[in-house]
Amino acid sequence: MNTQDKFKFAETHEWVDLEDNGLVSVGISNHAQEALGDVMFFQAPKLGQQVRQGEAIAAIESVKAASDIHAPISGEIVALNEAMDASPELVNEKPYAVWLFKIKPSSDDSLTSELDQLLSLEKYTSGPGA
Repeated sequence: MNTQDKFKFAETHEWVDLEDNGLVSVGISNHAQEALGDVMFFQAPKLGQQVRQGEAIAAIESVKAASDIHAPISGEIVALNEAMDASPELVNEKPYAVWLFKIKPSSDDSLTSELDQLLSLEKYTSGPGA
């Protein structure tokens, strides 16, 4: 597993990793991938798409269920993990190492306030990710 102790988590089970370059990597939590089961398909958002915090922007499907993936912060989709096209099951194997997409935040001010709304690993694992 990656260093998920520095990640922030949305109540909708997405994780966020603020990179040194200012971009935000987004993936799904271990709790989410366990609930889904074997992931079979990932429908990514569109490159260049403007997203708002909390908005359903992508979907992930498994043999058991389909689930929306929400934007944990507002901004523009600037990168997609193309490995997910051929191997969506990677999120089952390494949920904290496999990012799904990257967001360029709308602004530093909105990023700070939106990150503050997300949960630490401790709060996530004792709450929605328990």
